[in-house]
Amino acid sequence: MHDYLHIIMYIMKSLFSSKFYVAIALIIAFATTALVGCVEDQAPIFPDNNTNQNDDNKGDDNTNDEGKDEGKDDPNEEPEPDPEPTPPNNDYPDTSWAAGELDWVFDMNVLPEIRISVTEEQWNALLKEYDRDSNTAAYIHCDAEFKSKGETHNFVDAGLRLRGNTSRKRPEGNGGEMHKRDNADWHHCHFMLNLRKYQKDDAHELHNVRKLHLKWHKDDRAYCRELYCYDLFRRFGIWTAPYSSYCRLWIHVEGDKEAAYYGVYEMIEAIDDKFVKKRKELFGDHQHNLWKCRWGATLNYNDMNNVSIHFDDDSGNNYTYELKSNIENFEAAKAQLREFTKNLTQRTGQDFHDWIASVCDVRLLLRTYAVNVVTGMWDDYWNNCNNFYIYFNSSDKNNYKFFFIPYDYDNTLGTSSHCNNVSDSGRQDPLNWGDTGRNPLIGKILKYDDYRAIYVEALNELINPANNLFYYQASIDRINGWHAMIRDYVVNDTEEDCEIKDRPAKWGNIYDYRILDAGSSMNFFKVKAQSIPSK
Repeated sequence: MHDYLHIIMYIMKSLFSSKFYVAIALIIAFATTALVGCVEDQAPIFPDNNTNQNDDNKGDDNTNDEGKDEGKDDPNEEPEPDPEPTPPNNDYPDTSWAAGELDWVFDMNVLPEIRISVTEEQWNALLKEYDRDSNTAAYIHCDAEFKSKGETHNFVDAGLRLRGNTSRKRPEGNGGEMHKRDNADWHHCHFMLNLRKYQKDDAHELHNVRKLHLKWHKDDRAYCRELYCYDLFRRFGIWTAPYSSYCRLWIHVEGDKEAAYYGVYEMIEAIDDKFVKKRKELFGDHQHNLWKCRWGATLNYNDMNNVSIHFDDDSGNNYTYELKSNIENFEAAKAQLREFTKNLTQRTGQDFHDWIASVCDVRLLLRTYAVNVVTGMWDDYWNNCNNFYIYFNSSDKNNYKFFFIPYDYDNTLGTSSHCNNVSDSGRQDPLNWGDTGRNPLIGKILKYDDYRAIYVEALNELINPANNLFYYQASIDRINGWHAMIRDYVVNDTEEDCEIKDRPAKWGNIYDYRILDAGSSMNFFKVKAQSIPSK
């Protein structure tokens, strides 16, 4: 009986497509077969939809399926028009909006050069700010030059500040020391370069990009982990992930004979109101509530009275939930956030199932989380209530769409830790990645069969060798190509991280993981693939 229902569904689908005449033929074939006593244990009349693992990657009906003639229309027949437009495939959305802008700036096949110049007075002001408050968000004035693809862009009077949470460092010397000309003790640290901080004009944009998060490869001697993850998000159609690429960084303090070469850095798109505006067609609106969520952001209503909820006030305080846009409407945004967590926590059964589908693109969310888990990101929302952004595309308390934005992927690809549920990021069960009782969003959704099927399908799509996504050999080849581009440039004036090594962080709890040794029994890509549940 199951096969008969499958056939009827297939016929109905055909009736509402351009293959009208094929559908009529199928009805006749079905009726004939039924009359002669087709039984359940015979081979199905029609191909099983599950035989093609890449169905979700298909776009329009004119996709080239070379060698597959089944179901094609007669070329001499005039096709029936569709009764209504076919919805686009949201798994791999159109990214033409990034062409010439984000695609130009963040190109994984190019190694741009960034040179920053500051006066000694301004540099010493940055050192003093760090000594006063290591979490300082204070900017200093600088000039910047960006070279890439034969173009040179110069920016006079840009802004530079330090970034990072536990990874934040003093960029030179020890506490209380000021700049030492031509004898400086340089340190790797994260920076934010804000081209429009002080000059609000188009001349202070780089192909419509205003900010560059410049990040050193902290605890990643393989020089690839975070960039690999963001690249994988993009390859998998996760448009909510920031763009990123490599760059080389110099900082020249006025009076020094030469600029200090800080080495090969990550260059990451800033997540702010501009980030949302660039994707406004996908978000649906760009003028509403973007939250940065730090450690303790469980999205659990029972915790909301015990965490800090605030707008970005440039104080450097690490609020649990920090509103980054639309801050003039903070109270309304806060009420919306609290109501969202209340619904997320307290709704159950079919009520929850239908509510989450009404306020969230569940498929996009679960495909995003499939990348998160397959890369071994344990310092995340589900396991550690940390490191993510969320965006509400309306300020209405109940009528909105909620989006999850992935962020901060340096502790991945075998850099593991014994943290909450996860003790081995390669072998942890992807269906039990975190504590759903504490951090309800993902685990609660996965309790429903239809939603869990989306997640498991995405995991299997990622590890499928034919897709060249997370498959070990495709990943190794990709990383080796990047290493060939950057290897000659990693030696730097900080004398830190001057060699590429296939090792996880020293503080990790499983030091044997490798990412470039295809023959190793501890190759992370292989170990992780073995943990993925079958469809």
